[in-house]
Amino acid sequence: MSKSDILRYGSPGENAVHLCVDMQRMFAEATDWKMPWLPRVLPNIITITAAHAERTVFTRFIPARKPGQGAGMWRHYYERWASMTIDLMGPDMVGLVPDLMKFVPPARIVDKHVYSPWTGSALHTQLRDAGVDTLAITGGETDVCVLATMLGAIDWGFRVILVTDALCGSADETHDATMDIYLKRFGEQVETVTTDTLLESWPGNERGRMAS
Repeated sequence: MSKSDILRYGSPGENAVHLCVDMQRMFAEATDWKMPWLPRVLPNIITITAAHAERTVFTRFIPARKPGQGAGMWRHYYERWASMTIDLMGPDMVGLVPDLMKFVPPARIVDKHVYSPWTGSALHTQLRDAGVDTLAITGGETDVCVLATMLGAIDWGFRVILVTDALCGSADETHDATMDIYLKRFGEQVETVTTDTLLESWPGNERGRMAS
């Protein structure tokens, strides 16, 4: 990643937001969706959040309540992943991991029922109303919800910064392949940097909160 570890357009600036994807207990603890990489990247996500708590938005993926619920193919999805429905795994499992929950508030939470946070939510309107033009994206999974988050952000015209050592997936092979796609196919619209590089250009300071 060293060759791409640069912010081509300069500092993220005061209109940037840290958008952290789905760092939830159901992906951190002993479930069928556990992400083994999550503990590796969590310290970096904590560092970014601590520097910019007022500018952080956490997304949460909210599964169906019961097996077989959902529209269209989502019904089949929750038949396959019945163990990950809320009634079976428990509602507490959709919560953020405790090390991040302590930042809420001032950090905020946006819930979603699909991979993309741009579908069925007011996220885009909230960010635009707050004057946000740049998103520094962290979280998981690299090849699913992070991918959907990134593509939607590109479509809405946001400057997108992916924090490479603050992204996680469930398997090295798919994580590495997706990162390769980010670098080679979205090089004009996505900047990929490490946590240190991000915070060198975007250090924490006193900032007003985003508009409610």
